[in-house]
Amino acid sequence: MTNPSFAPLKDTKLFSPIKLGNIELLHRAAQAPCTRLRGVKESDGVHVPDDLMVQYYGQRASKGGLQIAEATDVAHYASGYPGTPGIYSSAQIAGWKKVTDAVHAKGGYIFLQIWHTGRASPPSFRGGKVPISSGNVPMDGSWVDGTACASFPPTPMTLEEIQAVTQDFAQAAKNAVEAGFDGVEVHAANGYLLDQFLHDNINNRTDEYGGPIENRVKFPLEVVKAVTEAIGSDKVGVRLSPWGYFQTTKDSNRLKHWSYLCEQLASLPANHKPVYVHMVEPRFDEGLDEQQKIDSLAKNSNETTISLTPFKEILSKGDIVFLSAGCFNWENAVPKLESGTADIICFGRWFIANPDLPKKLQEGIPFTPYDRTTFYAGVPPSKGYTDYPFHE
Repeated sequence: MTNPSFAPLKDTKLFSPIKLGNIELLHRAAQAPCTRLRGVKESDGVHVPDDLMVQYYGQRASKGGLQIAEATDVAHYASGYPGTPGIYSSAQIAGWKKVTDAVHAKGGYIFLQIWHTGRASPPSFRGGKVPISSGNVPMDGSWVDGTACASFPPTPMTLEEIQAVTQDFAQAAKNAVEAGFDGVEVHAANGYLLDQFLHDNINNRTDEYGGPIENRVKFPLEVVKAVTEAIGSDKVGVRLSPWGYFQTTKDSNRLKHWSYLCEQLASLPANHKPVYVHMVEPRFDEGLDEQQKIDSLAKNSNETTISLTPFKEILSKGDIVFLSAGCFNWENAVPKLESGTADIICFGRWFIANPDLPKKLQEGIPFTPYDRTTFYAGVPPSKGYTDYPFHE
């Protein structure tokens, strides 16, 4: 007898095709970008994808399916975590080429999420240099190396640094295409560098990149324009998290400010317009459960609507595909698509523990539970990474 909790979804919208730029996806269950920290250290701050990462992404590839690989450094010392791969050296490009080959061999498609962590990176991960950000406001708490963030407040980026990092993103995109990726996702979410310019509790600049939202969106938009010019707009997505708290993000008017950003993206000319925007649901949080997060947003903001729907509606006017991530499962993925409030559903934790997740969703096969303790490290590194079982 079929368990109603795991009814086959093969005849639902989750398994209907959708066009993404020049790509024809056969289903809408995408692998979300999840930091896994399995890159192999080559030298200080330089980590390279190895055969274990080839196996990991190859396992999770499916015919006509979309994968978005983990956040990857656009330049040396752009990272805030150990084991984060980059896409700026020849060895990294060669390592990623093996990954993309494995995905393409199974008929899948894969984008690479590219990032700079800004103030989320401690001096010990930057060759001793103080982190950079939009302003001089440190994060709360401590970095992963245990250093108190307040002990090394970030240095506001100079105009020359903004231009240089913009070009780092563009070059990283070119390198990603050279490595065989079908596109890149510009990471402007979760409190990392580009997101640090968007939030008014972080960006305290007084120049053309600070102050009103019209100024705060300039750097992220310049990066999007540079990346689309570098590899073509049909190969570029953008990640945003308007409702996030991570890395001390506390904007004063999320709905208004991210609506403005979405309006700017939707009105870009075709050669600069991203093919998709990927957002994180307001219910998702790194520290709070779903109800706690919703309650907290309701209590600590004056927003009239706590939802991604207003942003999706704006982006749809520009024919931008909308990806949604955050606490999706068997029950809520299909209704999200059928309501028209998302075009593609991204699964993170369930994709970690279920390398054949699209097959399980399609056929009604129960999920393997995930082990949170091995998300970012395992002994050996394959533990909680490539050792999850496939359904026989």
